[in-house]
Amino acid sequence: MLPGKTSVMIVGGGPCGLMLANELGRRGIDAVLIDEKASTAFNPQANATQARTMEHYRRLGFANEIRDQGLPGDFPTDIAYFTRYATHELGRFQLPSAAEAKKKIHSLSGSWSAAELPHRVSQKYVEQILRQQAEKLPGISVNFGWRMLALRDLGTHVDVDVECVADGRRQTITAQYLLGADGPRSKTRETLGYRYSGETGIVRDFMGGRMYAIYANCPDFYKIVPHPPAWMNVCFNGERRAFMAAVDGKGEFAFHTQLKPHESEENVTVEDARRMFQMAVGKPVDVEVLSHGAWTAGHALVADRLQKGRVFIGGDAAHLFTPTGGLGYNTAIEDAVNLGWKLAAVLKGQASPALLDTYETERRPLAVRNTGYARKFADSLGLYKPVPEIEDDTEAGAKAREIAGEYLAAHGRAEFNIPGITFGGRYDGSAAIVSDGSTPPADAANEYTATACPGGRPPHYWISEETSLYDTFGFEWTLLCMNGDGSGSENFVQEAKNEKLILK
Repeated sequence: MLPGKTSVMIVGGGPCGLMLANELGRRGIDAVLIDEKASTAFNPQANATQARTMEHYRRLGFANEIRDQGLPGDFPTDIAYFTRYATHELGRFQLPSAAEAKKKIHSLSGSWSAAELPHRVSQKYVEQILRQQAEKLPGISVNFGWRMLALRDLGTHVDVDVECVADGRRQTITAQYLLGADGPRSKTRETLGYRYSGETGIVRDFMGGRMYAIYANCPDFYKIVPHPPAWMNVCFNGERRAFMAAVDGKGEFAFHTQLKPHESEENVTVEDARRMFQMAVGKPVDVEVLSHGAWTAGHALVADRLQKGRVFIGGDAAHLFTPTGGLGYNTAIEDAVNLGWKLAAVLKGQASPALLDTYETERRPLAVRNTGYARKFADSLGLYKPVPEIEDDTEAGAKAREIAGEYLAAHGRAEFNIPGITFGGRYDGSAAIVSDGSTPPADAANEYTATACPGGRPPHYWISEETSLYDTFGFEWTLLCMNGDGSGSENFVQEAKNEKLILK
């Protein structure tokens, strides 16, 4: 049986729930996590870990372990566009491999002055590490194969009815607080009575409407494709539009294609899925279909509210993206980071429960912002249609490929070079932020301006070749003294002691 009482109940074992377990466990707060799946994800799902998320993993001590997962260290993380993968390459946005990123990060400045660069890794690998790290922590109970049946916020605590999927055993767990990170069909959100708002049902030539996902193993892919490898491979023709992320750099791929009006997702067989993949490749090739299933693109949705009383929602339960820009999973990670330290502060008696109200006031605007950016990227790619002659071996075809290549390469830079989105999220106006009267920089997707204006990410600086300024921060609270001797900090230090804050 599971623990009968806990400080925090976490419903959902995806990135948001597992990250919250890590944030709480590192702060000495006990938590019980449940997820009705048998284990972490089998399918690749999200494939891009943004730089700010990698900085959080660095703070927790396992960024290098994440970076070692997925693609080989020397595998290019380019975004490449093709008519079909084995025929014409149209354009390419080059990005460093994992090994190059480790070296390059120390020499970057301006928008990309950071402790970590992005990493292209399947969510399935990330979830495994997040789970392993959480299970090492005292007081953290991770339980796959359990589902939530009901929750009741009784004012002083939350009662949660749970059931073992395998044998039907049931029990009730009493928690001080609950996070529902239980996906787009969230029972937690449903219980709270909240709905998504925003845009849905958007139809595009690509990345809008009915999509089909195929987890494929094709060991001969790189033998028959005459172009350099890429992490993200986009297929652009009138017959079969698709995008495909390399999962292991050897032959596993996360392939997603737009279904045509005559294609019924309910009737797609393994052989149909195999033909879809081969159609995008453009040459006969053996492919094993590991899994396949339908999904819907065209969402830019955020829940009306993210909390009520002692219950919160995060991740896909709180916001639903079309997966352009790789923003959904990374937004979910930051939900957990935001809520984790606040729950710990309240549970330790260091802060009033009113602090928890800032979770919604800070995170909901960021979810609206990020779903908006993802929608713009989806429009840029999905509303741009291939002309009929795009594959012709004629002068007109060559010209069409040149024009499309210029457009798609520019789109790739706009979608995947996004330091402003990655680092520029802000919490201006939050009750937890004390303004100093300065004005924050304008929000821009492709440019980040470092600022000390309260409410955003601290400016980054490399103290030495291997030591980031962030590495010197305390896990909880840090007082950054710019005068060298710490003079003038005495009142801050004393007040931190009075509040029992761990201040470095």
